[in-house]
Amino acid sequence: MLLPFIFAAATSLFASDASIAKAFESRTGTLVLIDCASGKIQRYNTTLATKAVAPCSTFKIWNTAIGLETGILTSADQPFWKWDGVNRGIEPWNHDLTLRQAYAVSCVPAYQTLARRIGPERMNEWLKKLNYGNQDATSGNDVFWLPAPGRTPLLITADTQAQLMRNLANGDVPFSSSTQAVLKDIMQASATNRGTLYGKTGTSGSSVTPELGWFVGYLITDKKKLAFACLLIGPHAAGKDARTLVEQLFTRQGLL
Repeated sequence: MLLPFIFAAATSLFASDASIAKAFESRTGTLVLIDCASGKIQRYNTTLATKAVAPCSTFKIWNTAIGLETGILTSADQPFWKWDGVNRGIEPWNHDLTLRQAYAVSCVPAYQTLARRIGPERMNEWLKKLNYGNQDATSGNDVFWLPAPGRTPLLITADTQAQLMRNLANGDVPFSSSTQAVLKDIMQASATNRGTLYGKTGTSGSSVTPELGWFVGYLITDKKKLAFACLLIGPHAAGKDARTLVEQLFTRQGLL
């Protein structure tokens, strides 16, 4: 059963607001942290935490899970993307890729192919099961998570992203144990003797849409489990920058 989305009072979970603000420097963004056991929440920039924007490639977490749950995908190292010979300007996409590799390099065409195989009916059913954002996939079954001029995309807040990550970290999602095991395997971003970080970045930007940089996931240490969603917004925002920010914060606090 899915854990309810409990929006508790802001609490300092691991770092002061001042230290988080310093990590953001002059960038506009938000960070939502949830203690997975207690549900206590800490937010930096509460206003932005409740602003709904496109999930970009963070949706690959759920696209992967749906693909596994429907039997289209079976394992982390199975052949997943057969390169069609089209050079899309991102060199790592110009190869045949396993599921693990496609997730790591965030191969958009591979996941668009997966979304088409899932189909709009099943995709819509899963968006409802997950209570994922505004559940709007009407802009196209292989593009709805990607913002573009003239397109009304799927929208989600950092608050909801973090809550979904808490559900996933706690196993309170409508997926089998085997699906969750594969997902956890490919989501591992970094590990030290202090903790293991799981997540996914997402990036979007053009001359007419706001630039977005996401990093969402969860951290497991021997003493705690924290779910998080970090969003940067504005010129030159990118998912890799959101990931660096989160990793540096956790490292400074001795959690990673």
